[in-house]
Amino acid sequence: MTKPIAQATGRRKTSVARVRLLDGTGQYTLNGRSLDDFFPEPSHRIRVMEPFKIVELEGRYDVQATLEGGGTTGQSDALRLGIARAIVEVDPGLRPALKKAGLLRRDDRKVERKKYGLRKARRAPQFTKR
Repeated sequence: MTKPIAQATGRRKTSVARVRLLDGTGQYTLNGRSLDDFFPEPSHRIRVMEPFKIVELEGRYDVQATLEGGGTTGQSDALRLGIARAIVEVDPGLRPALKKAGLLRRDDRKVERKKYGLRKARRAPQFTKR
C-alpha cells in the first residue's frame, strides 16, 4: 500500500469519515467499495466530488475512506468535509477557494432529543377537550 499524502477527518450528524488522499487517478475506495456502489444516489456522489471540482483537481488523487455511523446523507457530507480538509493539507493555497464555497465549515446540526411528556422532541400529544 502506498503512503497517503494527506489524512483528515470529517463529521456530520452522527457520521465520521476518516479520509486518506493518495496520488492516483481519481478512484474512490469507501469501506472497501467503489463510490458508485457505496452511494447509489447521484446527489450524494455529486456532493462527495464537489471539493475536487471547485479546486479543479478531478482525477489527480485517489480517495480511501472509512465511514461509520449515521445514514447516507450524513456519511456523504462527512466525506465531503474530510476530502476538503485533506486537500487543504496537501496545498494550503487552495484554502480560500474551499472556504468561499463553504466546504470547510462543519455542519453541526444534530437530531434533537425526545423530551418526556411529548411525542417527539417538540410535538405535544393531541389535546382533547372532552
